[in-house]
Amino acid sequence: MKNKKVVCFGPGPMFKGGISNYNTSLAKALEKQGAEVHIVSWTQQYPAIVPRDFVDRSSKADLLSGTNIKVTYITNYNNPFSWQETYNYIISLQPDVVVFQWAIALQGLPMGYIASKLKKHSNIDVLFDLHVVKQKEASSLDNSFVQFGLKHAKNFIAHSYQTADEVKQLFPETAFQVNETGERNAAKKTIIKLYHPIYDMFQPDKNFDKEKVKQELGLKPHVFLFFGFIRKYKGLHNVLPAFAELCKRRNDVSLLIAGESFWQTLDKNKLSTRIKSVLFGTAKKLFLKNSDNEQDYNPLAMIERLGIQQHVKVFNEFIPNEDVHKYFQVSDCIVNYYLTATPSGVESIAYNFHMPILATKVGHFPETVIPGYNGYLAEPENIQSMADAMEHFLKNPIDRDNVAEIASKLSWENYANAILK
Repeated sequence: MKNKKVVCFGPGPMFKGGISNYNTSLAKALEKQGAEVHIVSWTQQYPAIVPRDFVDRSSKADLLSGTNIKVTYITNYNNPFSWQETYNYIISLQPDVVVFQWAIALQGLPMGYIASKLKKHSNIDVLFDLHVVKQKEASSLDNSFVQFGLKHAKNFIAHSYQTADEVKQLFPETAFQVNETGERNAAKKTIIKLYHPIYDMFQPDKNFDKEKVKQELGLKPHVFLFFGFIRKYKGLHNVLPAFAELCKRRNDVSLLIAGESFWQTLDKNKLSTRIKSVLFGTAKKLFLKNSDNEQDYNPLAMIERLGIQQHVKVFNEFIPNEDVHKYFQVSDCIVNYYLTATPSGVESIAYNFHMPILATKVGHFPETVIPGYNGYLAEPENIQSMADAMEHFLKNPIDRDNVAEIASKLSWENYANAILK
């Protein structure tokens, strides 16, 4: 049987964030299994009024070095003509499988358009890899965008059974089969229930001197890590008061915050930024509930108010790929006290470093975190419970071999093989 040709549609390696890292890692995994792989990427992922810089201007490493993967930047959200060009280009590659990275309803228009064209070719498996179905920000237009974007998929990948159930609820008249192997059923749409694989692009440094770096950063003996984009759904505004409560009980703890404030990437003094902010703010007021408008979300301001400056170290910037390892290697556990959750890149990175996880009982976390084995769970929106989980972790440490055992089951190889069936 000939090796399959696969198109991975999603942000290429020039972009920041987990979906870009994920799309790149998937492409590499598929190539390792013998597929010919092409990344077809956005040039601009969102409406031009979004006041944010999405390009990774910090990382130096070439993530595709040593591969034959070709990246083509072609799809501009703001230019519908480019959507047709994208379809034409994908068809010219004659792929067997096209894997769309789906993470936000807003992209439903261009992705739905491209997928609607592709599904007319019965020989192409149009597969949507679902990082989320229900949106973390509740827009009145979300359901329409989701319906339009996903209805043209031939099959789906879900990273949790909760996500699989959400797909079924979205299309109640559609017959689905759910499996963990990747076997397709011609009479039904298939939901392949997999997982978020481990990011092998982030490797521990064998020569890393944890105690030396702790001293250089002014960290105390026990370090909790909050990593990644600072977004409201990730709950840093709950992590900080929970940690402040822990500081009342112990003086040997630090909280390390490493990540960029999501909406603070452009120069606010520039006219173009001010115009974008006004237009985007107006759009949010029209379509988002006010409580979900996070443009002014600034939990870092709580640090001084809580009086925990001596216990918190902040790197409020985008962390280059080649520097990610040091934040994980200097820390003892990751803190994911999210408000809502789907399997995330931050969780995946933590597994790669065999790092225990503290999480809230939301989304998929009760599926992936086994209390006392690879982490601990706290009650959502319960500061006392979160502080207790932190203290419980210190008194009852997690054996990292347990985390390593779970990580070994979340390989890209198994994931890629399921796609290529």
